[in-house]
Amino acid sequence: MLWGYSAEINLATYQEKKASRNIRNIMSRWVSQIAYNDNEATVDLIFAPAVVPFITRLEEQFTKYELQQVSSLSSAYAIRLYELLIQWRSTGKTPTIELQEFRKKLGVLDNEYLRMAHLKERVLELSIKQINEHTDITVKYEQHKRGRSISGFSFTFKQKKKDSPSIERDPNTLELFSKMTDAQRHMFANKLSELPEMGRYSQGTESYQQFAVRIAEMLQDPAQFKELYPYLKKVGYMPSNKKDTVNG
Repeated sequence: MLWGYSAEINLATYQEKKASRNIRNIMSRWVSQIAYNDNEATVDLIFAPAVVPFITRLEEQFTKYELQQVSSLSSAYAIRLYELLIQWRSTGKTPTIELQEFRKKLGVLDNEYLRMAHLKERVLELSIKQINEHTDITVKYEQHKRGRSISGFSFTFKQKKKDSPSIERDPNTLELFSKMTDAQRHMFANKLSELPEMGRYSQGTESYQQFAVRIAEMLQDPAQFKELYPYLKKVGYMPSNKKDTVNG
C-alpha cells in the first residue's frame, strides 16, 4: 500500500509554564501511529504521549453544554475561536489579541494564509459565521491597526436569548428556600450543573465539579434561589405535600 502523509496536519502547538515562570512554546505530533483497516473502512489512531493528557482532560476543561455548542462547527478554527471567546463569557468582550498570537491560538501555521484577505475570509469570517449560526453566542470583531497594517483583533459577543423554562414560578419560593438543607443544596447543585440550560451561568472552562460548587453557593442567596427555581423543579425539586417539601 502507498501512503500519502502531510506532517503539517499532524502538528499540535501548546504552551507550558515552567516553575521559573518562563513559558515554553511546544510543537508536538498529534498521533504516533495511524492504521487504516481496508475491510472495515475505519482508521485506528494512537495519540502521541505528549498530547494524551490534554485529550483526557477535555471533560475537565469544558462542560457538556459547551461541547454541545461546538459539535455543529465544521471548522477547527471556529471551534478554537469559540473556546477562546468563552474565556471572557462574564464580560462579553476580549482584549485586543495581537495578530501573531491570534494565529497561534487558532492553530494557523506560519506558512498558511499569509495574505490578510485570505486570513480574514477563510479563518476569521468563516469562524464567526459558523459560531453565529450554530452556537449560543453572536460575535462581532474589530480590527486594530498600526499604521496601515492590521496588528490584531478584538471581539464582542452576546448570549443568544433563550426561551424561559415552561414552568411557572412558585409563589412560595422563599419558604422552600428556608427548608432546603445543605445536603439537598449540594445534591441539586450537582444535578443543575449538567443541565444544558444552565450554560448561561457557566464561567468558561470550569469543570462540572467547580460549576456545581458555585451553583451551591448561588442557592444560598434567596434572590438567586428564586431565579434558579424553574431549573430546580426541572431536576426534581418540587413540593409534594406540606410535610415533604423536597423530592430528592
